Amino acid sequence: MKCENCTKKECSKKQKNDDKQNTLVDPLSTNDENEEKNEFHKLAGAKIFLSDCLACDNCVTSEEGVRIFQQNQKEFFRILNLNKKCDTSKHKVLAVSICTQSLPYFAAKFNLCVNDAAKRLCGFLKSLGVHYVFDTTIAADFSILESQKEFVQRYRQRNQEEHALPMFASACPGWIQYAERVLTNPVTPHICTAKSPQQIMGSLVKGYFARQQNLSPDKIFHIIVAPCYDKKLEALREDFYTPLYNSQDVDCVLTSGEIVQIMEQKNVSMKEVAEVAVDSLFGEIKEEDVVRHDGRRSDGYLEHIFKHAAKELFDMDVKEITYKTLKNKDFQEVSLEKDGETVLRFAAAYGFRNIQNVVLKLKKGKFLYHFVEVLACPGGCLNGKGQAQTEDGKPDKVLLSQMEELYAAIPVRLPETSMHVQKLYQDWLEGMDSKKVQETLHTKYCAVHQTASSMDIKW
Repeated sequence: MKCENCTKKECSKKQKNDDKQNTLVDPLSTNDENEEKNEFHKLAGAKIFLSDCLACDNCVTSEEGVRIFQQNQKEFFRILNLNKKCDTSKHKVLAVSICTQSLPYFAAKFNLCVNDAAKRLCGFLKSLGVHYVFDTTIAADFSILESQKEFVQRYRQRNQEEHALPMFASACPGWIQYAERVLTNPVTPHICTAKSPQQIMGSLVKGYFARQQNLSPDKIFHIIVAPCYDKKLEALREDFYTPLYNSQDVDCVLTSGEIVQIMEQKNVSMKEVAEVAVDSLFGEIKEEDVVRHDGRRSDGYLEHIFKHAAKELFDMDVKEITYKTLKNKDFQEVSLEKDGETVLRFAAAYGFRNIQNVVLKLKKGKFLYHFVEVLACPGGCLNGKGQAQTEDGKPDKVLLSQMEELYAAIPVRLPETSMHVQKLYQDWLEGMDSKKVQETLHTKYCAVHQTASSMDIKW
């Protein structure tokens, strides 16, 4: 049987899911006799629904599966407990970076405004022993700016380079995993090379921030709080690893829901936690109010790239974007006309069914779009399976609606207007068009042919 999430000829995912829908898997064995029994022991055997991850078994090797399961609350508390021991040589600086799309979940869950939720979440994490809590907006700034620049370059080279257009967004790890391991060569050359906000945040924390604090990257344990489980897969990528320090840019990803599980285990409500200002990467400066980018349920790559391209390529100022809904609300398009001719046509494709429709058109040579913002989750990042789910694994529509309202109310800040970003381009990256920008903010996506055995797990 072939499921809706896979283009392979044979797939037993859906068939086995029917039999194992409610099966729980223990992510890590807890039989280590030397393991310290402490206040966090209850979380050591935390379980997750395997259906919470979007990637199918064809995309996950058994080795990767083990490492994915190690990214849970138990690993977080292992580091916290390590920091309590006398041997300071093994201590780690704990840094947590929170995705902007996670904050409306905490706000809706605890009936708070987004700014208060961010500060209380920071207060809670620091009460556990976390040293720094960051917001990932600055990383998304870099990712959007580099994506904008790359699209303009690709558009201008469209007649010289076969795979210049269309360009697919690269921010969603579920989509990237699917493209590299299932769709392969027909699609991967079209993926934007800009790193996702998560991985740029990894470079900022383990690169820039570590240097500012006179720390070796391996002395920092970097955790991302994210809306979905696919971020755990992304953190394992070899191109986000520094062999010199034996250090991943992101050491562990916890979903928003996993953080709430910790609160529940400790019988803590966000409303009871003291507010603490979120840290910045720039010393004693604290972050101000939460800001976001254009885009209703994501970081808004489509809107930012569309407006930038309209100005750079056609000298047209686009203030507002009008979406045209196609087959469903998760498949929409935007176009720009000049002198009666359509010069730009973008699309947003959320969810695997819409993604497959887009890919099918590409393979048939009937592709009309110059850029597609691709997200694996229907409804976008706010609807990530790590936060917008009921206990039985279904979408929590009421909660999601509240989250969308809260997210829409967050003030928008254009990435070009961030003084911190401009300073980092000069001080950290040696200029906007430097070799270091390419090395630090970009990567390469290509077809991956599995050599290791895949896990017998149906996500």
